Amino acid sequence: MHYVKDIIAADIYSAIFLASYLRYTRVSKSYTDSLEVVDLQKYKVLKQPQKVRQCIRERANVPFVFIIGKN
Repeated sequence: MHYVKDIIAADIYSAIFLASYLRYTRVSKSYTDSLEVVDLQKYKVLKQPQKVRQCIRERANVPFVFIIGKN
C-alpha cells in the first residue's frame, strides 16, 4: 500500500517505522556515514562524513562530482 511521502509498505506499522527512521536520518544527518563523494575534477574520493556533508552542500551541482552509496 502507498502511504505518505511515497512510502510503500505491507502494513501501517512498517510504514510508520520507515517514516520515523527516514525522519531520524534526515534530522541527524547520519546518512552521510554511508555515502562517498567522488570528485573527478580534483581527483579525490571523500569518505569522512563531515567532508561529505560539506561537499553535498557546496559542490553537488558541479559537473563530474558524484555522490555514491557505500555497500
